[in-house]
Amino acid sequence: MVKIVALWFAIINIIGYIVMSEDKDKARGRRERVPEKTLFLLAAIGGALGVMTAMYRRRHKTRHLSFVIGIPVLVLLNVLMYSYFLQ
Repeated sequence: MVKIVALWFAIINIIGYIVMSEDKDKARGRRERVPEKTLFLLAAIGGALGVMTAMYRRRHKTRHLSFVIGIPVLVLLNVLMYSYFLQ
């Protein structure tokens, strides 16, 4: 079970980082964007650390209060979720 959870953690956080980074690139190019609910969904299902890392490294969505508050809350919930599954 530990290996599966660790693999999920790695994969979903990489995906979260990539999707958030691609949305930043799309925003700069004025192209079709990734919906915010998709970014929150990725964070909620375990990828909050990847989304938050991309958010601050790429300076994307840092002016949106829902992201500034919501993503760190989801990181905390992810920590609780992962610690539960890794017991």
